[in-house]
Amino acid sequence: MTEAAVGPAFLGAFAGTGLPLQLSLVLLAWMAILRLRPTERLGLTGSLVLYFLGFAGLCAAGILHAFALPVAATVRQVAVLALGLAGIRLGGIFLFRVVLPATGLRPPRMLEDLATFAGYLVWAMVRLSQVGFDLGSILTTSAVITAIVAFSLQETLGNIFGGVTLQLENSIHIGDWVKVDDVIGRVVDIRWRSTLIETRNWETVVIPNSTLMKGKFTILGQRIGAPVQWRRWIWFNVGYHVPPRRVIQTVEDALRRARVANVAHEPAPNCVLMSIQGNTVSYALRYWLTDLGPDDPTDSAVRERIFVAFRRVGLEFAFEEHVVHMIEEGRARDEQAHRNLQQRIDILRRIELFTGFSDAERQDIADHLVHAPFLAGETITRQGDVAHWLYLLVSGEAEVVFDDGHGQTRALGTIRGGAAGAFFGEMGLLTGAPRTANVVARTDVECYRLDKEGFEHTLKARPAIAEDISSLVAQRRADLTSAQDELSQAARQRLLEDSRGELLGRIRRFFALDAGPPT
Repeated sequence: MTEAAVGPAFLGAFAGTGLPLQLSLVLLAWMAILRLRPTERLGLTGSLVLYFLGFAGLCAAGILHAFALPVAATVRQVAVLALGLAGIRLGGIFLFRVVLPATGLRPPRMLEDLATFAGYLVWAMVRLSQVGFDLGSILTTSAVITAIVAFSLQETLGNIFGGVTLQLENSIHIGDWVKVDDVIGRVVDIRWRSTLIETRNWETVVIPNSTLMKGKFTILGQRIGAPVQWRRWIWFNVGYHVPPRRVIQTVEDALRRARVANVAHEPAPNCVLMSIQGNTVSYALRYWLTDLGPDDPTDSAVRERIFVAFRRVGLEFAFEEHVVHMIEEGRARDEQAHRNLQQRIDILRRIELFTGFSDAERQDIADHLVHAPFLAGETITRQGDVAHWLYLLVSGEAEVVFDDGHGQTRALGTIRGGAAGAFFGEMGLLTGAPRTANVVARTDVECYRLDKEGFEHTLKARPAIAEDISSLVAQRRADLTSAQDELSQAARQRLLEDSRGELLGRIRRFFALDAGPPT
């Protein structure tokens, strides 16, 4: 062949392939696909390599054809086949991962694979027919081959059909939390052969689709017509001498007063008595988890609320009892108890309400103080509640909030532990009046609680204490009322003078001081 004929012959190898148009479309699709996430771009590499190999094959076919080599036709057919397969793959990615998601449709990955496979099959049949193959004989032979392959690949085909069935039935979806045997995790992908589940331990478990179809699996946190939430159980034991109603109410109040992250408000957490064995009673707190990921941290936060609630009311968890007599340990315990008592007495000395008390009277009251810790965000006292006790704030900060009853709240002030005025709830203790405001822990706080019974003996032994207390409490009450109603200084002073005598009378009636001191 002459040199002048090489060029036309070389270009003739590309005739009928539509290569320029195809190359332009591939480049446009490739540029659009580059906008996908890095994990979705991984499938492009093989397709692009195959496409450029096909392009190189066409170039080689042109050169071979220019030199009139008979192998040129075969190379050209193989190259065109490779170009078509690569184009179909890139077109499928472009359609299912760029175009359809842009319209709001997100078909399952299996549909993309099926469409791509069908395109491969049609393109292969077209190329075979163009080179002179008899498609009828090919289909007849393929039926026999298909039967043999189906028999030898029963398990693999079972996994494939299982994956298709899962997709068609919408049994599970990507993002669902499932339990399969002892595996709990979130579905991240449903493939032809298997389903991938990521556990909370950063493990990816590959489960054959046939296992899901043949066995039982649980979709966690789902009920028709309800939000995603999963019921959790927190178990604990209490001694049989504690009334069950007291335990249940203490635990339920602690969870309903505090907003714990990922704990549903509806249904509300509830505590149930589960069993009575020996000297212990088993209880379970049941709550609904709204985010199934942080299960253990949420369980921990709930247990923390139960633990602190028990400390507040003086309850203890049951444990296996052993009696061991040790003199040295007994002495150490007594010394610790004495130090704790002295610490409470020192706290009372710093509280303005008890400055007029003698050492003996402060010690008597210190004996009746109950340790009552609260966590940040918990409501210590609720407006409108009736509770005959006073709180002494030792450490931390609490905020006084007034609720106008119409959904509006207003902060009235902050109580800081260790300050002279770090007490609240005195009206409930002294007169039995309902709480006039909410007190919410801004930080973790340490409190001591003084009940009416613990204060009554000291007050009846020296009724004159009531006069000093009424003056102090009247002043605090006037301050709170002035802050709530934004009173002027003159109005505040009139309120203070009017409330002193009225408050003293209420204290004397509430504690029956006119009956005289106890004998």
